Amino acid sequence: MGEQGMARYGKTTIRSFVGSHLLLCVLSVQAAFALAVAAGWPSLAHSFPQPPAGPVLVCALAGGLILVAGVTAARGVRAQARERDRSSAVSNLMETVSDTSSEWVWAVDGQENFSYSSGASAALLGYEPGELIGRPVSTVIGPDELAGARQAVADARGDHGTDWKGVRISYRHRNGTSVWMEVSGRARPTRNGARPRYEGTSRPLAAQTVQPLIEGHVRERIESTVRGGTILTAFQPIYELGTGTMTGVEALTRFPSDDGRSPEHWFSDAASVGLGGHLEFAALEAALFRTAKLPEHLYVALNLSPDTCLDPRLPMLLERSGLAAHRIVLELTERLPVAEYTPLLSALAPLRRRGLKIAVDDAGSGFSSMRHILRLRPDIIKLDRSLVAGLDSDHAQRALGAAMVTFAQEIGAQIVAEGIETMAELATVTRLGMTSAQGYFLGRPSLHPGEWESWKEARISGAA
Repeated sequence: MGEQGMARYGKTTIRSFVGSHLLLCVLSVQAAFALAVAAGWPSLAHSFPQPPAGPVLVCALAGGLILVAGVTAARGVRAQARERDRSSAVSNLMETVSDTSSEWVWAVDGQENFSYSSGASAALLGYEPGELIGRPVSTVIGPDELAGARQAVADARGDHGTDWKGVRISYRHRNGTSVWMEVSGRARPTRNGARPRYEGTSRPLAAQTVQPLIEGHVRERIESTVRGGTILTAFQPIYELGTGTMTGVEALTRFPSDDGRSPEHWFSDAASVGLGGHLEFAALEAALFRTAKLPEHLYVALNLSPDTCLDPRLPMLLERSGLAAHRIVLELTERLPVAEYTPLLSALAPLRRRGLKIAVDDAGSGFSSMRHILRLRPDIIKLDRSLVAGLDSDHAQRALGAAMVTFAQEIGAQIVAEGIETMAELATVTRLGMTSAQGYFLGRPSLHPGEWESWKEARISGAA
């Protein structure tokens, strides 16, 4: 039952309780009066052989009042039972509606913690009601969305209103996906002046309504991130296996987000609304700006999609960065397929003549990466973690790794083994003749310039 129904039921019960007990009190007083009269009757009868009419009238009146009170009390008891049955029926109806409705019924206290949740939360958001009770609303609404939701509700309520209808809010499902719903509700002011409580309903929006909302939401998130200059860059070490020395880093983009979205998710969202290149250029500018604090002997691998490599602004951006061309590696990702390689080869040719190198990322993870290798003839082939994991214990995988080494030698490319996580994997890729390696075992991505400075003399042991 909702809070409003509970309050109504409580008031009715109190009235019924007070009314029935008041009748019992009246009945008791009248009974006491009658007993007092009865107790004094013998003395009256002794004093007056012929009883006066007054006491007789009083006794008759008391008896009548007792009878009336008894009948009234009986009616009160029956009315109370009917009211209790009616309240129970209303409670059951509210419970049925709450449990079977596709709309989510909820209530939060003044601290924005859930105090009630209907069963629809499980289907809509992946949380059982008991999992939400006592937890903050930020459990199902991300920090950025929560600020916008508060403002939208405040605007819908106006200066003095308590109700709002039709506010559209992006909730966060347990699995991390967005769920757009239309929210209506009411603010319940408290008597002590504390923050109000809220109660309301949320219903999922139709797909045709949601898509424009999602696109607008994504576009605003991407554009505000780029405008704010809040994109970060982490660098992960790359070691040459023959010498054990650190020779390069990969620039990895990090976004200021508390909702668990991965960088890949951000780039995919941006591409879906036509802002893929815009976000990639912003990430590239952020990475190039931070390369000034890296040791000068390290090359820098920069992730770009093939489409962004076609952008005529790219050569000028790389030149303005001040980073020597021989220290730049453009690492082509598979975010977007390549329909025609001729324009891409033409765009990359002048950059390669200046000394810039090309790498193909995630080789072996799909057909596209192998096609990139054959058409682009890269300087560096980066083996995907899926090929490296278990290389030390799986004979077939080792044979494939050896074949990739031979292939790279035939086309004059180096091989970087990505995702090295154990000493056994490191030893195996070294024995197979792979050129370089990176992974958590060798060094995690770092956002801190102080750590970058220490990479001047960084080495690994046991690689040769």
